Amino acid sequence: MGEGTAGNIILTGFSYTGKTKVGQEVARRLGWSFVDIDEEIVRLWGKPIAEIFARDGESRFRELEREVLQRVCQEKEAVVSTGGGAIMNASNRELMMAGGVVICLEAKPATIYQRLLRDAEASDEQEVRPLLAGSDPLRRIEWLKGFRQPYYALSDWTVHTDNLTLEEAAEEVIRGWRYGGGKKRERIVLPSMADARESDAPYCEQQGAACVVTTATESYPVFVGWGFLDQLGKRMRNAGLQGRAHIVSDDRVFPLYGDRVKKILEEAGFAVDSMAVPQGERSKSFETAVSIYDWLVDRRAERGDSIVALGGGVVGDLAGFVAATFLRGLPLVQIPTSLVGMVDSAIGGKVGINHPEGKNLIGAFYQPRLVLADIQTLTTLLRRELVSGWAEVIKHAMIRDPRLLKLLEERSQELLKLEEQVTTEVVARSAAIKAGVVSEDEKELGIRIILNYGHTIAHGLEAATSYERFLHGEAVAIGMMGAAMISQQLGLLSQEVVQRQQALLQRFDLPTRCSDVDIERILRAMELDKKTGEEKVHWVLLAGVGQPVIRDDVPREVAVGVIRELLQS
Repeated sequence: MGEGTAGNIILTGFSYTGKTKVGQEVARRLGWSFVDIDEEIVRLWGKPIAEIFARDGESRFRELEREVLQRVCQEKEAVVSTGGGAIMNASNRELMMAGGVVICLEAKPATIYQRLLRDAEASDEQEVRPLLAGSDPLRRIEWLKGFRQPYYALSDWTVHTDNLTLEEAAEEVIRGWRYGGGKKRERIVLPSMADARESDAPYCEQQGAACVVTTATESYPVFVGWGFLDQLGKRMRNAGLQGRAHIVSDDRVFPLYGDRVKKILEEAGFAVDSMAVPQGERSKSFETAVSIYDWLVDRRAERGDSIVALGGGVVGDLAGFVAATFLRGLPLVQIPTSLVGMVDSAIGGKVGINHPEGKNLIGAFYQPRLVLADIQTLTTLLRRELVSGWAEVIKHAMIRDPRLLKLLEERSQELLKLEEQVTTEVVARSAAIKAGVVSEDEKELGIRIILNYGHTIAHGLEAATSYERFLHGEAVAIGMMGAAMISQQLGLLSQEVVQRQQALLQRFDLPTRCSDVDIERILRAMELDKKTGEEKVHWVLLAGVGQPVIRDDVPREVAVGVIRELLQS
């Protein structure tokens, strides 16, 4: 394939490597058209990209990105500038590789950092740019760039722009187009995280992570393994964190792991202090949050400091809420020590506190810098707490992964005994499901709502009993049975699947019924729950294993009837 026959020139690369300016110069020299994918999306849909993310969700943006890319790649003699994350998707990579010569513009992290600083200083915008947030932006750029590097490396040609003028960089791109057009190498298409979930490919293991959450403004790893706690200091350093680490824990977990975590962080060069709140759901309150604010003020916490949430879901939600709101945001590190935390609450950025009238009514979306789950810490959980956590794993299997469901059924006894290999595999798989859904929809504007399977009734049960009777997973297990029964009554789900779910929950010693709860209090709490919109409860139901559906037309009498049945022990 010689000059002029290689279709298009498609530019990829990290932010501030020069894709737009260099692409425009290349197009001018060749007499071709220039297309910036992000600008084309804005032009066609009449909204800034930030608004598309905020109002329609990242999954919608990715759909639009793919639509534009598919159309543009069918053109000839176009220089196409793609967003820095577009190449992470396997379908996009196939389109790019088929549409022309893929050329990566590279630059060292220090170069990117200096360019970003100059651009921010020259801009009138007041908002702090995400890449400049935190105490060590350069380390953060190194870290984020490292995640994408294996994908950038699949390009046909690479141009290092650090010391090149605009004209020199354009000339190198044209040279790469001429050379690459005639020597198109075999295409290697790495699976995206969502693709990997549906295939036999391993989950994303970039930098040793079990999976990676990638949203519009963040990309962070989730580390899952036996004995991983000792890696905490190194992992935080690699994430660009430094300064003081403020550990927030509870009065049960801190005596078990607090001193060890403090020592690990101090050996990594962090100054460390700590605070333990009373264990239990009652600590997810405004009063407890204020006590942590007071403690941080007393310690003169600064924006470069980090909040380290050491504990279960309550600690993660509470400490995350404080991190999101104190000084307009401190870096957050999640160290879940409960199964619920490892596979669910520590991943995805939902943080919050409770209100007497409902669970998690006050909160925010605030992503952590990293999540580190040491499976070995589960061995110190009370049996009831461990059992409660399996409800979230079963939920993930029911809504997303039939193979995980079968694994849970076949090896339930080994999992209840926390046998190292299978437990690590299952927790990593469940965490990757949560990470994949969050990456598609960070702010619950679309697919993320499926993670609320069982939670509508569960949150009603918890609020109706003042968060004292049920552990979260216990309530979710009962709520899942209610959702499955409603699904069956609406003709969506077979009795066989309902019974299969019930049998698995019981195999893990989880409740499927309860008694002595005021149904009116349950219903009132459900109507206040965050999944309510336009005075309708949005139910997550099932049409089969791995087939969640969202319905807002469930007759009230059906829901009430099912809840009454659940209350008959």
